[in-house]
Amino acid sequence: MIALEEIKAPIQQHIDLFEGKFRTSMNSSVPLLNTITRYIVKRKGKQLRPMFVFLSAGLTGEVSESTYRAASLIELLHTATLVHDDVVDDSNLRRGFFSLNALWKNKIAVLVGDFLLSRGLLLALENEEFHLLKIVSEAVRQMSEGELLQIEKARRLDISEEIYFEIIRKKTATLIGSCCACGTASTGAPEETVKKMWQFGEFVGIAFQIKDDLFDYEKSNSTGKPTGIDIKEKKMTLPLIYLLNHSDYPERRWIINTVKNHGNDPGRVKRLIEKVATTGGISYAREKMIEYRKKALDILNTFPENDHRNSLQKLVIFTTDRNL
Repeated sequence: MIALEEIKAPIQQHIDLFEGKFRTSMNSSVPLLNTITRYIVKRKGKQLRPMFVFLSAGLTGEVSESTYRAASLIELLHTATLVHDDVVDDSNLRRGFFSLNALWKNKIAVLVGDFLLSRGLLLALENEEFHLLKIVSEAVRQMSEGELLQIEKARRLDISEEIYFEIIRKKTATLIGSCCACGTASTGAPEETVKKMWQFGEFVGIAFQIKDDLFDYEKSNSTGKPTGIDIKEKKMTLPLIYLLNHSDYPERRWIINTVKNHGNDPGRVKRLIEKVATTGGISYAREKMIEYRKKALDILNTFPENDHRNSLQKLVIFTTDRNL
């Protein structure tokens, strides 16, 4: 497994500087807000999004103050969407930590999300980063559409493979696409190059999401058993869609009934997971993941080799080989 420290090597100094700039971008005269934003910063994850921004900038040009603003803009707007998502989903945990709504209740969480959104917009406007704002605003629009499309389809559990890919492209892949596009745009690269890097990021994001979907059907590190969480949440992911497409009518009825009405029945969920595995759903999803990873790497290989391209290649592989 490739270590993140190895991937970060060409941009480590930029990541270190970015953390301070990101904290500063959230400063407020309201003590409660500062308490909450400090909590947000402490819960930072692997920093994949800033890594995509800085590596894309280094691939296509030079890192500048505009690149730092691009990374902060994406983090502010994305964090705002996560805060609002936790309220909508009534979720008390995020990456193993209490969510804002669990600690400070829904009203405060929504207002903090609004504050983060406004800080991102102002950061772009005050520095006349209109091209970056356009890229990220398009990503947020598509992410919202993807969420609503998933909710609409989940009611009837009639998601086709085509719709599934449309949902994950909008929900997940556009964010990584915007990271790569913003990093590239921050260097003054031509529009054609910006679009190419958006497409690269989208392919990475699709592969990333398929990997996430596979976790539900593979053994987890903590329990040694498949989690079945997506089934409990009535999410139709690629392995399950493959099973449905290769089942007769009575079997399809049993599958849909299990997902719709028996997600909390461990026996039925276990049996459904076994059916997915034996029918080839897991293998098919893995093949699709590798296919999209190859599409991303093919685009990347059209750029001249340098340390940033090498790290981006490693980051693409990391996102599809990770264990969590």
